[in-house]
Amino acid sequence: MRMAAASALCALAIAAGEAQADDAAPAAPEEWSAHVQLTAIGQGYPAFHAPFQGTDSLPRNSEIRETISGTGYLGARLPWQGGEAYFNPEFNQGFGIGHTLGIDGFTNGEAAKAGFDTPKPNVARLFVRQTFGLGGEQETLAPDENQLGESVDVSRVTVTAGKLSAADLFDTNQYANDPRTDFMNDSFWSSAAWDYPADAKGYTDGIAVELNQKSWALRGGWFLEPKIQNQRNLDPRFLKRYGTVVELETRHEVWGEPGTVRFLVFANRAPQARLDAVDTAALVAGTPPNPVPFRRDNWKFGFAINLGQAITGDLGAFSRLSWNDGRTEGWAFTDIDQSLSAGLSLKGAAWGRPQDTVALAAAANALSKPAQDYFAEGGLGILAGDGRLSYAPEVILETYYSLSLADPVTLSFDYQFVAHPAFDTARGPVSVMATRLHVAF
Repeated sequence: MRMAAASALCALAIAAGEAQADDAAPAAPEEWSAHVQLTAIGQGYPAFHAPFQGTDSLPRNSEIRETISGTGYLGARLPWQGGEAYFNPEFNQGFGIGHTLGIDGFTNGEAAKAGFDTPKPNVARLFVRQTFGLGGEQETLAPDENQLGESVDVSRVTVTAGKLSAADLFDTNQYANDPRTDFMNDSFWSSAAWDYPADAKGYTDGIAVELNQKSWALRGGWFLEPKIQNQRNLDPRFLKRYGTVVELETRHEVWGEPGTVRFLVFANRAPQARLDAVDTAALVAGTPPNPVPFRRDNWKFGFAINLGQAITGDLGAFSRLSWNDGRTEGWAFTDIDQSLSAGLSLKGAAWGRPQDTVALAAAANALSKPAQDYFAEGGLGILAGDGRLSYAPEVILETYYSLSLADPVTLSFDYQFVAHPAFDTARGPVSVMATRLHVAF
């Protein structure tokens, strides 16, 4: 089963671009906080064209699935200056369509956390944060999930360590960041070619450090990788196998409207098989590719560029471009080697519904040549594996309308169109419809 997304994921205070400068008197700091979220998603699709069915293919017949998640966000100030601790108990229930297989830009970022007929409890996050103010101008951090309200120095160093999601801290975007509240497809809430370190539910152990300034922030992280591809157990040998990431965030204005650009580079070291070696062995033996005998410590590296730009007070645009070298198999998050996405998000003030949101986005996901050969020969990945492959980039459209029913409750209607699911021109296209109920307070 695919890991999440993380994300799917609340953005932590280390994402300093979310903070807004405040010239008023400093706010009294919160000593503790408690927040709750509940998200229920029903998703399905009608039967679609598919002349064959592979091990990891999306079933060709119609299907309806549901996922439910509930999370508690508990925070408390530690008994020294700048220290905070957070604990997120969580439960998940349900399944993604096709048991979360057959579409690499998967249609429900919550689905990889599920996979249970009954609610399954777990610890999502347990981490500490230490902030070191460097003096000068201050800004206010509003109370939020995993954020105690307080006034802090704009110029500061923040250290976060413990169990969390790497996508909480890196690659955030104000318009496409969380499948519980905005775009549901993995291709939009994440940079899909960043095979970010995580267990099968999207969480890991690690440490991140950020230096924040008024117009930019620089952050870096070191995280554990799973012992086995897309599994729950993390490898504790953090000097031998790990995922590293560095991100530079710049903040700007265009015609008086704020925007951010985030430049991310990553390098992962894990026992990933080199795909060219697996492909060669399969051709010689005349059998489907088996990566297991070739799994040894190898690198995967790449980059992502992430843009969020307000156009007016109600309309915003986003885009992500990501790439990895494509020489090794996907290990934690995705089989995707290149991805480009872009979209628009509009608040409903023009029709008297300022708390509503309507949004539209498109994405194209691609494979490297070694990965194309691997899947064409019958290889299996994290999500893809039709048994054979007539390759083309996977193309995805998503649109949703989020209807505010009351202050803590939203109901969303979502439609996704997937051409060449799992990069296969012989299958699809697939139309996926969903409703999502989200409660947060």
